[in-house]
Amino acid sequence: MVTKDEVIAMLKKCYDPEIPINIVDLGLVYDVSIEGEKVGVKMTLTAPGCPASGYISQDVKKKLESMPGVKKADVTVVWDPPWSPDMMSETAKKQFGWGL
Repeated sequence: MVTKDEVIAMLKKCYDPEIPINIVDLGLVYDVSIEGEKVGVKMTLTAPGCPASGYISQDVKKKLESMPGVKKADVTVVWDPPWSPDMMSETAKKQFGWGL
């Protein structure tokens, strides 16, 4: 069975094509659940009208389903709570040059 740490590591390989920072460090991933060989991810995007929304959610699903021990991945995009830059990791903020 896959672990939450392994799922998070794979999610760190998923990027918003407009921002060169992975979706975990951007603060877009709200929840990860694992039930046997099924992984669920609840995530958001930086804006409701994000033109890359389809690409990002499909990329997450594809990468997760490529993992040994994962047969199905459900990706749910939610808007509550709304994303804000405060949700980014310190690493991501430094990449933007914030807080220096």
